[in-house]
Amino acid sequence: MVSKAVLPVAGLGTRFLPVTKSVPKELLPVVDTPALQLLIEECQRSGLDDVLLVTAMGKSSMEDHFDRRLDLEAELEAKGKDAELALVRGLADLARIHSTRQGETLGLGHAVLQAKGHVGVDESFAVLLGDDIVDPGSDYLERMIAVHERTGRPVVALMEVDERHAGLYGIATVQPGEGPGEHLITGTVEKPDPADAPSNLALIGRYVLPGSIFGVLEDQPPGAGGEIQLTDALARMAEEEPIVGLTLDVPRFDTGDKLGYLQANVELALRRPDLAPGLVSWLRELLDRIDDGELDVAGTEQR
Repeated sequence: MVSKAVLPVAGLGTRFLPVTKSVPKELLPVVDTPALQLLIEECQRSGLDDVLLVTAMGKSSMEDHFDRRLDLEAELEAKGKDAELALVRGLADLARIHSTRQGETLGLGHAVLQAKGHVGVDESFAVLLGDDIVDPGSDYLERMIAVHERTGRPVVALMEVDERHAGLYGIATVQPGEGPGEHLITGTVEKPDPADAPSNLALIGRYVLPGSIFGVLEDQPPGAGGEIQLTDALARMAEEEPIVGLTLDVPRFDTGDKLGYLQANVELALRRPDLAPGLVSWLRELLDRIDDGELDVAGTEQR
């Protein structure tokens, strides 16, 4: 049974400077909830109650977010803010959270390798990348785990992409799989020329892996960018026996990209009954102002 998750969160978040100079990008809020919290809530929904953060210097506030804050709790209790008190206390109960540091950021494969001592070579585990927010409330990761437990093979998330954009992703070579949305992956190509891409299925930030991946990563030479790439290790495993891909069938947001981050905030805010009516009204007014030429929009021609 898979019960552990590894979250590689050591990156510097340079695309979001200057805010990420002092705030880890994983704590940037999606509406009012840090992206990291959304990931750990996804783990909880999927039965993963043991979470390892692979962190770096300067990012200890991520662990603090899930710790008790007694002075804040006392203040909320004194003011009778019971809902807020329950909210902050509940953070400490989301999962058993551990951390280890990745002294040098030498690639995703290297980050995952830092989890060997915590996970062990005989246990399977999930890997969730902090820039990928899967539709909150979905059971997608739970279904990935079920596929792994049925097959015993590594399971990766696949997303259909526009063929013109294949060069931005690791692309899978696939054959038909056993169940709905499943594919057998016989190889992967990192950021191919779109004309040479073997499919339109890209690997994205969810993996369910056997502990044997650690031995492959230990022998994995540096790949693209001089880093140890997880996709390279998975490609080696696929040469021996196909690994399994499960096509993503729920919304996913790339919060490591500024536009994707904004889209996540807007769409998830629109699902909130306390925010949606006012936000919809404002968005309509904003679009009317753009259509009427009252608001200049950078990089576009006004009608």
